[in-house]
Amino acid sequence: MNVLLIGSGAREHAIARAIDNSKKHNSLHCFASNMNPGIAEVCSGLSVGNINNPKDVVRYAQETSSALAVIGPENPLASGVADALWDVGVKVVGPKKDLAQVETSKAFTRDLLKEYNVPGGPHYQTFSSMTGVDDFLTELGENYVVKYDGLAGGKGVKVAGDHLQSHDDALAYCMELVDKDSEFVIEEKFIGQEFSLMSFCDGKTLRHMPAVQDHKRAYEGDTGPNTGGMGTYSDADHSLPFLKDSDIQEAHTINVATAKALKNKFGEGYKGVLYGGFMATGSGVKLIEYNARFGDPEAMNVLPLLKSDFVEICESIADGTLNGADVQFRNKASVCKYAVPEGYPDNPVKGESINVSSVENSDGLFYASVDIKNGSLIESGSRTVAVVGMADSIAEAEAIAEKEVSSVSGPLFHRSDIGTETVIQDRIDHMNSLR
Repeated sequence: MNVLLIGSGAREHAIARAIDNSKKHNSLHCFASNMNPGIAEVCSGLSVGNINNPKDVVRYAQETSSALAVIGPENPLASGVADALWDVGVKVVGPKKDLAQVETSKAFTRDLLKEYNVPGGPHYQTFSSMTGVDDFLTELGENYVVKYDGLAGGKGVKVAGDHLQSHDDALAYCMELVDKDSEFVIEEKFIGQEFSLMSFCDGKTLRHMPAVQDHKRAYEGDTGPNTGGMGTYSDADHSLPFLKDSDIQEAHTINVATAKALKNKFGEGYKGVLYGGFMATGSGVKLIEYNARFGDPEAMNVLPLLKSDFVEICESIADGTLNGADVQFRNKASVCKYAVPEGYPDNPVKGESINVSSVENSDGLFYASVDIKNGSLIESGSRTVAVVGMADSIAEAEAIAEKEVSSVSGPLFHRSDIGTETVIQDRIDHMNSLR
């Protein structure tokens, strides 16, 4: 069977490796927005084009006789690429456009959860003008979040106390969104610790992956602007040191209830990865937002831990037979750290040469925003390469990841504190103070 991968970042590199490790596929082809050397290495063919254009993707799928497609990023989902592939008989891991609204529209998701009584949602209101904004902000007091209602690469969310230092700051951001004719959601701010819980979903059955914690802030100590994610860690027991068993169970319950709500809403099931961004609080687990695909960096934590055949899982998702599928992960801890260009995210250097030859374990290296020019590896201004360490404990995995990412040379930096004992203990102490 020929498999088509859509996308070209580090997440897609991790997916490509998982597909390549399968005994089920004949060849892997990739339709990408840029030439990722890591993906190209395991592909029979890689074509660069507009991954958000359904016609272009369908054309390439037919040219490569692909029977199964895996969609990595969110934008092709928002553009209806999954719908177009299903229309020509290609099975797809990745939800159709309507179902992908769980990520593409914050308002849709909040309304869905409210309509179907899915637990974990905040007090919220949706706005397209400044009418009522001031009053609702006043009602929420100091604890509020303003979310652009659309895709913004993880950078459309502004949180009181982190990005918005005053009521006036919040009003100014809301006015900025109104001036762009954008809808936005204002909701209560949850206090606690964030974690990601992704689930394979075939429309009715869910199989859950290990929990992961992402680090959005650019600099050490969770300071600086938000990014697409500077790194992540997971633990050998598939939970996190600051979580209770009940937290994991609540996250599972919310994902299951959301998948059921989507099926009830649209009359067909969600097929793909349902990624819940959760907050463990003093009063239980709350849902921050959904993504309709693997997380980046989270994919680099969980996919290398997968014991089962990834293509078999993908087929069972598309066929609606996930209930009978073997889905197992190794009991190992993982730490992922991103090397990013100096000045990232606001004013990154671009076009500089980097060198990864000193990375000892190439299986733990994932290429992101890179290109090859005149035989040299060039960073292109966004997150550049990710390095993953795996071991029996987070501490051991962190030491591996830190050693490897530090060996990547060029005008880059990374967060050395991700996965360290100090940072994790801070999270444990914070949760202990809340409950």
